[in-house]
Amino acid sequence: MSNIKNLKRRSLLSLLPLVLALSLPGAFAKPTDPDMDVLDVKPLAPTARLTSLDQTIAKLLAQHHYRQSKLDDRLSAQVLTHYLDDLDFSRSYFLAGDIANFEKYRTTLDDALKNANLQPAYEIFNLYLRRLADRTVRIQALLKQNFRFDVDETLIVDRKDAPWAKTPAELDELWRKRLKHEMLTLMLSGKDQAAARDLLSKRYDNRLRQALQSSSDDVFQLYMNAVAQAFDPHTAYFSPRNTENFNIQMRLSLEGIGCVLRMEDEQVTVVELVAGGPADLSQQIKSSDKIVAVAQGDDGAWLDVVGWRLDDVVDRIRGQRGTVVRLKVLPGKTGAAAAEKTVRLVRDTIKLEKQAAKSEIKKFKSAEGREVRIGVITVPAFYSDFDAARRGVTDYRSTTRDVRRLLHDLDGQIDGLVLNLRENGGGSLQEAVDLTGLFIGDGPVVQVRQADGDVEVEKDSEPAPVYTGPLAVLVDHASASASEIFAGAIQDYGRGIVIGDPTFGKGTVQTLVDLNRLTRAKDPQGQLKMTIAKFYRVNGSSTQHRGVQPDITIPSVVDSAETGESAQKNALPWDEIAATRYRGDQRLTTLAPELARRHQTRIAGDPDYQAFLHDIEFTRQQRDKTTVSLLESRRRAEREQIEAWQRERENRYRIAKGLPLLKPGDEIPEGKDSAIPDAALEESARIVADLIGLIDSNSALVMSR
Repeated sequence: MSNIKNLKRRSLLSLLPLVLALSLPGAFAKPTDPDMDVLDVKPLAPTARLTSLDQTIAKLLAQHHYRQSKLDDRLSAQVLTHYLDDLDFSRSYFLAGDIANFEKYRTTLDDALKNANLQPAYEIFNLYLRRLADRTVRIQALLKQNFRFDVDETLIVDRKDAPWAKTPAELDELWRKRLKHEMLTLMLSGKDQAAARDLLSKRYDNRLRQALQSSSDDVFQLYMNAVAQAFDPHTAYFSPRNTENFNIQMRLSLEGIGCVLRMEDEQVTVVELVAGGPADLSQQIKSSDKIVAVAQGDDGAWLDVVGWRLDDVVDRIRGQRGTVVRLKVLPGKTGAAAAEKTVRLVRDTIKLEKQAAKSEIKKFKSAEGREVRIGVITVPAFYSDFDAARRGVTDYRSTTRDVRRLLHDLDGQIDGLVLNLRENGGGSLQEAVDLTGLFIGDGPVVQVRQADGDVEVEKDSEPAPVYTGPLAVLVDHASASASEIFAGAIQDYGRGIVIGDPTFGKGTVQTLVDLNRLTRAKDPQGQLKMTIAKFYRVNGSSTQHRGVQPDITIPSVVDSAETGESAQKNALPWDEIAATRYRGDQRLTTLAPELARRHQTRIAGDPDYQAFLHDIEFTRQQRDKTTVSLLESRRRAEREQIEAWQRERENRYRIAKGLPLLKPGDEIPEGKDSAIPDAALEESARIVADLIGLIDSNSALVMSR
């Protein structure tokens, strides 16, 4: 195991651990002949290779994971919970009696791991497969019934904590409502009832057919991920096939749409957009959206992918650069009542220049009546062209190099600066350290604590700051990892103010372990992504779990209750270590109360900002709904109300800009195509304008600009 020590420095600082490769390995599948009462479900069994690999992974985690958890009854209980959640998240297939029978493994899976015994995992999966087959037959029978959409009833859409059904009849009623909801959603998206019924029949048939094609390796990955998740949410096992997907994702060379995806409740869900990718540039796909169908080219037939294996969906989304892929998407921000929309994307290779930092200048009148110019630099990721750097290319691209150039271009043209890190999921640790140096000069930036207690301090070597003027860092709940390191350092040094939402809270370091190197096996064994260290700010506080708390709060649409480290099961806790020596300057903190007062006074009378708050609240209300109406007239009215509100808000700003108004039925533009201003960014720039005025009136706080 000495190889682990050599792997520590090769850490991965990506925002979310659940990337393209971390799929539920083929458990979700598909129905066959609805007239069959019994389907031939062949049970799966572990191979000798997987039995040996199971023991290797268990030892690695127990000995080298940062948490240093023992393989004991507590961990066994967590493994069982994760495994059942991954198999049947919505509690729609297993019965209460099945779960009661599985309780015999609640305190014995740790012993099974030690003894290389995979039988419990395969026994549970095989029963799941039989329940899925039986349920599919019942689903096909239900689909033959007539559904009445003039009956006032509701469906509970969030069932992750619901009690398990006691009888098949109880599940029948649940599925009757679920199928009615799915049919109504398709009808609201333009299908007639017959077409919706036919699509659902094929969807569930495909789901079972694919599940019946599951291999022993598929079951192993699913179970090993449940074991890994019992240690922390960023630890994962990648099968040989998913290792390839993961490596493609980390190289950002995927010729596709540039999305990080995972499986959630049988649907492919967008977790993160790769900055500069086709999906990101389109502004039509957002985090939490569901991809329900894929079509090739402008004329290709639609392929319904609900319930498919994630890697199979990825294979269909990925394709040759320059080709067209069309997606049917359920917008996540509008909750369970969302209607499908079609997105056309041209596949492309993710390039660093598309991720590059960008700048603009905004002009305002300060409270003192002076015109001030606020520069805005948006940094979508902490990137670096490592390959070009290794080849000795002198002008290779990186975040720090690009921001340095932008600061040079802005020199003499701005009075203050906003560094926009919203939706920046992180990236290179070295870039986070180097970028900090542009604003603080030489000094420590972050501490990294290993599992054995050894602490390393990452220091910037910039001899002097490149920019010394008033500074704000704008963050949201999707700002993670490297973004949190930068924002935390700026806050600790008192170099600038942090504005926005509390950040994501990912303060852990992962490494990839090549299992072939450890097992010396000839066949591919895959990789283990394992948490080996934690980040700490220079003041000793961890960025883990809590994130960086802003000095002035501006909310965002990203839901802190559902995303972020604090929402992850079994996340490592927040803690502290000793502070390192650094030259902090807390003079700006004396201005924070007055900055906050001016901010609150201004937004109370700002119609744009109040509309922004209303939009956030409306989105949260839609997302937080735990039930959905199955009454067609009500659903249509709700949808029309949402569209009317969105159209009215867009038209208010189109009038101000002299743009043609949207009419009923017109597509509501999003992102850069929308006339609605970025209220959070505008207000952040105004806060910096306030900061400039306060600095000018306080000789003790004069800063060079």
